Amino acid sequence: MFERSALVVAALLATVPAVQAQSSYPERPIRMIVPFAPGGGSDISARTMTDALGQSLGTTIVIDNRPGAGSVLGADIASKSAPDGYTLFLGNISMAFNAALYKKLPFNAIRDFAPVSLATEQPNIIVAHPSLPAKNFKEFVALARSQPDKLTYASAGLGSGTHLAMEMLMMSQKIKLIHVPYKGTGPAVTALLGNETNAFMSTFASALPHVKSARLRGIAVTTKTRAPTLPDVPTVAESGVPGFEYATWYGILTPAGTSKPIIDKVNKAIVSILNTPEMKDRYARQGMDATPSSPAEFVKLLREETDKWAKVVREAKIPQQ
Repeated sequence: MFERSALVVAALLATVPAVQAQSSYPERPIRMIVPFAPGGGSDISARTMTDALGQSLGTTIVIDNRPGAGSVLGADIASKSAPDGYTLFLGNISMAFNAALYKKLPFNAIRDFAPVSLATEQPNIIVAHPSLPAKNFKEFVALARSQPDKLTYASAGLGSGTHLAMEMLMMSQKIKLIHVPYKGTGPAVTALLGNETNAFMSTFASALPHVKSARLRGIAVTTKTRAPTLPDVPTVAESGVPGFEYATWYGILTPAGTSKPIIDKVNKAIVSILNTPEMKDRYARQGMDATPSSPAEFVKLLREETDKWAKVVREAKIPQQ
């Protein structure tokens, strides 16, 4: 009896440091790994919130850009970090893509991460060079059908969202355009502006100034609803493809094993910050929507997106890397 009681006491004492650590969290700066280079959507999504999030948590949040292999490098570093709440990861939709695009990943997005909250969402927009004789989505599809394998579309790279989403759209409309991959959204937009390609399913923020200046033509927005900054450009769904939806989402995760009290504390801070009018406006000016969520809602989205894009990769016969 004495030995059993001693074991119980020892177990209780062992939990005291962990409980104290969680209640006093955070006691030092937090690193937020961003798996892309500075200036892109992931980096903007992270940096827009870090000051406010750090103030809410009572610490400093340091951005650590780790680009490479379509976010795989940064995700691998994050997944193998200590699950103590001092490493956050700004993941995006590439987590769902990569599960289908790579034969073998050094981590499992579902198993090795604990989602905290979604952060933002950015619509995409199909844009065309003004010289293309198609002024709306229906005319664009009709033109592509009349010239199979003649029109070209740019992407931000093989296996990028701009590639996979365009493949999904082409399959839905039974059209075929020639894929021209570039090394990022910037070069793809530049190529389209120079009339090197005919169309591009661009991230909204990258295309917006060129559509407004009429250097590119907005064909259709890929989200469920029209973009407030371009209210005259219809969605793909209302242009004849019911149910079509594609948006680039971004969210905060921690390494699996991070304690629930820490996850809940970070989630509460993120949700509170992203629901403020000031933060919503800051993201809106970047062409993004603030979309905070619960951890459970984020897990559900990640699973659904992983299944969805695995099907697209398989049906489009995109070779695994």
